[in-house]
Amino acid sequence: MKRPAHAISAAIFVLLLTTLASGQHAARITFARGATSKVVSGTLNGYKDERRFVIRVRAAQTLNTEQVGNHSITIFITDPAGQDVDNSDMSCNNRREVTPTVAGDYHIVVVECQKADRWKGTFKFRVTVK
Repeated sequence: MKRPAHAISAAIFVLLLTTLASGQHAARITFARGATSKVVSGTLNGYKDERRFVIRVRAAQTLNTEQVGNHSITIFITDPAGQDVDNSDMSCNNRREVTPTVAGDYHIVVVECQKADRWKGTFKFRVTVK
């Protein structure tokens, strides 16, 4: 039986919320004074691994994330209310934009893209807030 993309997205979203609520540590992303962008890195050890980040933004800003480097990643973002910021499917969604933002902490989860070749190692992505 083939499942619609929105059902798969909903399942991923529930899984992300469950692990967010589990208390797993998220690294806080901060910018140097005057900067609007930063390259963030982390490591992944396979399809079941993930890295969590959190960034505080003000209302009415634009939050962008994009993959930097060769390893295929998928980026999920939830807003301060815990809602997924867009409708993700199982594609390699390595670029996101949230505009306008609401004030508060946005959670970013990075996982290995399920549609690309498996890999282990370091990933990088750029976060921009304007």
